[in-house]
Amino acid sequence: MKRNIIGLFLGLFLVAAAYCGFYRLAASANGDLARSKTPELAWLKREFKLSDADLARITELHEAYRPHCVEMCRRIDASNTELRELLNKTNTLTPEIEMKLAETAELRGACQKAMLRHFMEVSRTMPPQQGKRYLAWVEERTFLADYGMMQSNQTTKQSPNTNHEDQ
Repeated sequence: MKRNIIGLFLGLFLVAAAYCGFYRLAASANGDLARSKTPELAWLKREFKLSDADLARITELHEAYRPHCVEMCRRIDASNTELRELLNKTNTLTPEIEMKLAETAELRGACQKAMLRHFMEVSRTMPPQQGKRYLAWVEERTFLADYGMMQSNQTTKQSPNTNHEDQ
């Protein structure tokens, strides 16, 4: 009976040691990037197979762009909050709401323009094929996404009730 208990504990110890060993091995692969100055860029290096020099140039661009991005996000959030407050006061489209909508749209447009400029600059620091792939990737996720709006519009267009030939 003692042998079985000792064997069981030895087996559990070996399983725990193996788990810890594999965990450390997997964590060390990402550890250097996670401890870097910009761990949020670690995926870029892996996904686009960038060299350390490529990543260093992109990191510089990222650090230079970050303060502007943070400020634009702050301004957009503030404008959204003001718009939300105006909308909560009425169920009518007032001139004040129209002005706040225009201001918010202008801020978003300026932000998108700066973001696209930054993405293009980053893409130019990459090897040409990877830069092209990166730019297509970010454009699709940031500028060309329809957030489901196009789908409902296409459904409406395909609806038999909107086909004027049948009426």
